Amino acid sequence: MPSIQSLTLTYDALNEQGTFSEGDTISGKVTLALLKQVKVNSFFIKATGDANVHWTDGSSGSSNDGSSNDGSSNDGSSNNTNTYSAHKRYFKLKQFLFPETSKDTVLPKGIHVYKFSLNIPQGSVPSSFKGLYGKIVYKLEAKLSRSWRMDQSVEQKILFVSRCYPNLHSLMLPQIGATKKEMGLFSKGQADMEVTIDRMAYAPGETITVLAKINNSSSSEMTPKFRLGKKVIYRASGSTKREECTIIKVVENRIQAHTELEVRCRMKIPLDQTTTIQNCDILSVEYHLKAYLDISFAFDPEVLFPVVVVPLGFAPVPQPGVAAGPYPAGAVGGPSNSDFPSPVVSGHPYPVSPSSGRSGNPGAPMYSAPPPPVYPGNPMVFPCPPSVYPAQPAHVSGAYNNQVPEIPFPYGTPFSSSVIHPPPTAPTFQTPPAAPAIPPAPSLPAINPPPSFSPFNVSPTAPSYNLMNTDFLSQSDEAPPAYTLLFPSTATDKSDAK
Repeated sequence: MPSIQSLTLTYDALNEQGTFSEGDTISGKVTLALLKQVKVNSFFIKATGDANVHWTDGSSGSSNDGSSNDGSSNDGSSNNTNTYSAHKRYFKLKQFLFPETSKDTVLPKGIHVYKFSLNIPQGSVPSSFKGLYGKIVYKLEAKLSRSWRMDQSVEQKILFVSRCYPNLHSLMLPQIGATKKEMGLFSKGQADMEVTIDRMAYAPGETITVLAKINNSSSSEMTPKFRLGKKVIYRASGSTKREECTIIKVVENRIQAHTELEVRCRMKIPLDQTTTIQNCDILSVEYHLKAYLDISFAFDPEVLFPVVVVPLGFAPVPQPGVAAGPYPAGAVGGPSNSDFPSPVVSGHPYPVSPSSGRSGNPGAPMYSAPPPPVYPGNPMVFPCPPSVYPAQPAHVSGAYNNQVPEIPFPYGTPFSSSVIHPPPTAPTFQTPPAAPAIPPAPSLPAINPPPSFSPFNVSPTAPSYNLMNTDFLSQSDEAPPAYTLLFPSTATDKSDAK
């Protein structure tokens, strides 16, 4: 008669999908039903996350003479196979339901319930996946060990969804691509195509909206086609194995020569598609959207967009009038600490006043009557074309719409608390040591003044006249001085003349 009647494992779901992510706690209970008393060596529960890939590449060859390619003899056929495999463990969590040091613990007959709680570590961990040549599996396992008995164990798989999607807001922005095809021998002209999709990230069940502007200025007909594909790459021992498939393919109507038109396409992602995996070393899952023109007897021009499939309900779905970025639609500038509301954004570069003309420029008023009254709870209405002002959120009831989110002050606002926190004190600096005293330079020897020279003596016979202080030009009424007065002759000159 067996001793163990049943061993069951259950865990508590955190959401409707029953998924777990990085940092979550897995809690539940293990139920052991015994038909009689037993001795137990160990009883524990563990949670593991592992990735595995495995594939085999084989080639066969034969020759008429029964010899293989390498020269060895066989029965007419030879097989060469290469096996590739790789393993990656992301975490292993273990909790003992009995103390680890206890041995031969006796359990009485009856039903025993043990609760457990395991914390999934933080970090970049890939989502659950199963493919042709590999898988990523997360599971719980409870194991009961007894002496001289087979171990009793029970497993329960858990669905893990990764939250590692950096720059999620940038994935919600539109994508635009263009291509041009010059025709060859069988036709003339060219074909231009510009393709736009509303964003890059989608969840299973959401719809991809594609807009293609096609200008067929050639003499050939062409058919626009759209394809959503999936590619899985397995890696092991320096080799790769690819698995590709088409999820959705849409064929539009044929475009005649010398025609220009817009083509719209909507593609709904099936609910059973796995999420994009880019954080696993041994396997990756990628999606792409291909828009191309099918042209006979020519290479097809194409535009390729990457598509990121995120968990259901994980990415914010953009709504009309709401920007797909960190700030609301119509936000002007960056975050602000101002207490004043930002102006309402209009379609014009400047706000349109009630006295503006029909073109929006200041000028003649459109009407002479006073503007309509403003009632409490209703914003002021200005005459302008439709859809000039964006729709205000439901919680905004006044004439102002503060569309720029405010960032809290780093030290609080003056009105949030009566205590004013002074700024941090500056660190004290030590006075640098004094520089060593520099001895004065030796004094230079005194320089004796040069000897004085005797003044130049004028000839003793020459009379002295103060001629330098005499202004001869201003003496208009007097006769000029005689030559003898200016240059008198001496007695020596007279004697020499004789």
